[in-house]
Amino acid sequence: MILRRPSAGEISSDNGRKTPLAGESLESVPWYKRIPLRLHLALLTALMVAIAVGMVVLVTYLAVSSALTANLDQQLERQASVLLERADESLTPSELEDEIATFKSYNPLTRVSISPPGWAFSSGDPIPIGGDFIDAGDRSAQTIRTVGQERVIAVRDDLGFTVVVGQDMFELRQLTSSLGSMLMAFMALGIAVSAVAGVVVATAGLNPLWRLQRAVDYVTRTDDLRPIPVIGNDELAQLTNSFNAMLATLGESRQRQAQLVGDAGHELKTPLTSMRTNIELLMMVYRPGAPNTISEQDRKELEHDVLAQMEELSRLIGDLVDLAREDVPETVSEEVSLDAIVGSALVRVRRRRPSVEFDVQTIPWLIKGDEFALGRAAVNLLDNAAKWSPEGGCVRIRMLQLSDSWVELSIADSGPGIPVEDREQVFERFHRAAEARSMPGSGLGLAIVKQVVLRHSGSIKVGESADGGAEMIVQLPGYPDEP
Repeated sequence: MILRRPSAGEISSDNGRKTPLAGESLESVPWYKRIPLRLHLALLTALMVAIAVGMVVLVTYLAVSSALTANLDQQLERQASVLLERADESLTPSELEDEIATFKSYNPLTRVSISPPGWAFSSGDPIPIGGDFIDAGDRSAQTIRTVGQERVIAVRDDLGFTVVVGQDMFELRQLTSSLGSMLMAFMALGIAVSAVAGVVVATAGLNPLWRLQRAVDYVTRTDDLRPIPVIGNDELAQLTNSFNAMLATLGESRQRQAQLVGDAGHELKTPLTSMRTNIELLMMVYRPGAPNTISEQDRKELEHDVLAQMEELSRLIGDLVDLAREDVPETVSEEVSLDAIVGSALVRVRRRRPSVEFDVQTIPWLIKGDEFALGRAAVNLLDNAAKWSPEGGCVRIRMLQLSDSWVELSIADSGPGIPVEDREQVFERFHRAAEARSMPGSGLGLAIVKQVVLRHSGSIKVGESADGGAEMIVQLPGYPDEP
């Protein structure tokens, strides 16, 4: 199995085949995107080696060819210089012929021509001089050129003696051709070896990815969220660590979901059972022909109890929905006024708790976040404080700027307060103290508040108010609302 990330125009189907996106056929995907990753790596390795070996072969060929040509030039230049020195001592044509014959007896592959100053002809082989002479020092000048398959060097001294030597380059070119063929064979062998090595390296390098893929397939197939063993400390090990962290987060989310469902089922069971009993009793009373066994007062109390239980059930379901919403990460982020949110929440709570006084001192403060979630948290805090305050009690709301980027919102009530040992547990889901069992509520309000505050990078803690009640202290980031 080849592990490859689907391209931008593909998705992976359940059977592992690469399926194009809507409106795009498999044939429209470029061929190079359909090549397996292992072959991609092997081809890339072979290409890189081919480029490197090709550059080495080219440089080697040019360097060796230039060195052989330079060596031939030096040899011909030495021969021409020796003949030029000998020609200065031999001025007669017969002596020049003898000198040339002696030279060619030792150098049978070299042609030579000598032209003394003032002569209208030259002795030796018919070699055209040609080319522009360049000063070579030692009172001489020379020219070097290639005529057909022959390398020709002409040397002239300051007296006018000219010596021209030439040698066929067939053997030299044959040698360089053999060298080029050998280097090309070496390059082909290197590419083949690099391709095989690329496949081996790609296979070995992708083994951890295949192991990770098998682990992912196992999680998908069995729903087992156990962490994957981490081997080494390289990038693939870091990828495995990241995947394990994702599995851990998924496991925690699943555990919270299961806990929420279990707690919700437990909490919903009590009001549903009580409401069902009361409804069945009312149905028996209103059944035609049934004896009237309860008084009018008892009937009204039953109806009141049913309505109260329905309201409690509705509130519990709303809290569960809010809590589930807070479990899902939200991206809503806008600039909102915290003091305006507190004021809006205060209007709603005052309507429900008219017997409690509210002492409010706020400051203009802006925060980036979810206005709906912050409003729900403020309502829960104020409603909780008003619920625990006695009739005629006072709920004190204060906003205090701690720094240029932090504000503190404190809400103190006049109730019995929260014991120190219970202050951390009040933010747990469905937690209700023993003295709160007789009061309406689901035990989810403060849990929702904590989740909202944490999602806005803030903090919340429980303290004691000046008159012995409870004080909720919330710290949130933001900045002052400048007029």
